[in-house]
Amino acid sequence: MRFVDEFRSADKAHALAAKIAGLCEPGRQYKLMEVCGGHTHTIYKHGLEDYLPEQITLVHGPGCPVCVIPMGRVDDAIALASHPDTIMTSFGDMMRVPGSQGSFFDAKAQGTDIRMVYSPLDSLKIARQNPDKRVVFMAIGFETTTPSTAMTVLRAAAEKLDNFSIFCNHVTIIPAMKAILDSPDLRLDGFIGPGHVSTVIGCRPYEFVARDYGKPVVVAGFEPLDILQSIYMLMVQLSEGRSEVENQYTRVVPWDGNLAALTAINQVLELRPYFEWRGLGFISHSAMRVRPEYAKFDAELLFEVPGVRVADPKACQCGEVLKGVLKPWECKVFGTACTPETPIGTCMVSPEGACAAYYNFGRMNRRRVVEVSIS
Repeated sequence: MRFVDEFRSADKAHALAAKIAGLCEPGRQYKLMEVCGGHTHTIYKHGLEDYLPEQITLVHGPGCPVCVIPMGRVDDAIALASHPDTIMTSFGDMMRVPGSQGSFFDAKAQGTDIRMVYSPLDSLKIARQNPDKRVVFMAIGFETTTPSTAMTVLRAAAEKLDNFSIFCNHVTIIPAMKAILDSPDLRLDGFIGPGHVSTVIGCRPYEFVARDYGKPVVVAGFEPLDILQSIYMLMVQLSEGRSEVENQYTRVVPWDGNLAALTAINQVLELRPYFEWRGLGFISHSAMRVRPEYAKFDAELLFEVPGVRVADPKACQCGEVLKGVLKPWECKVFGTACTPETPIGTCMVSPEGACAAYYNFGRMNRRRVVEVSIS
């Protein structure tokens, strides 16, 4: 295949769907988790659930980097940005994430200097242009975006930009998957592995899922046929009684990952003893912090950060959605009090959030349509 439309062929999708249905054991129900929020959006944008037999349920996981940030870290970032002569920079999808006292947009409206950037390198440019200001980059994301943050710190060190730092909120996917596997709330048959994260870490880190938990993992791409093929590969393993890690996304993902990216991460960052995740609580060794050698670029050491833990609003059930325990439409405020314009929880904010996927693509309830097409 060479062109995008070849990955969106309805005929090929129906053929794959027929093969998947043929692998279902009579009377058995299957639960497969797509770990990445990008997969969730593809699934509901293209109506892939409607190609699958009723026996297969797709469950969304915690692979949305904005969604897993707890409210307390948003409050910490706003408090940090409120220091005199400070400029906070952030990716756009963080701007509307609600803290207990409002979002970045709310703080900006009140006079705090918070600016949206498209790359951490944009923050370096702002630091060069404002030598009398302290510029802080709100660093978020899984291993997908961590290398760019690490390389930016290395660039800042090389240029001796002493007015630049990062507020590090980078998280790692493997501990989150382990927390889900250890959770009594959910029983899964297999995982659709995250494609973007795997371009950095590769496939080998998922081997513990198959080895220790007996669950197959297939790392998948993001086009409709990628996901359907990964489901077919999972179903073949389940029908044959196998539990292995397989790579559907071979055109992009190397088995051992991107060694240059991993080297940059390990040079600048190290694992924290623990970190709080929205919905999953505190998970040990699940997030990154700046190494002591680069402490001059660590905003948590340069500023007073409150570090207060804030409980989610009682009406919001983002935690259950992130764990796959609830579908978004089962949340009490989904689509009413909580919308992309007026979000209560993070899952409705991010372009990778499950609630945003359901809301934007009309998946408001459990009803399946009969006539579907991929376009």
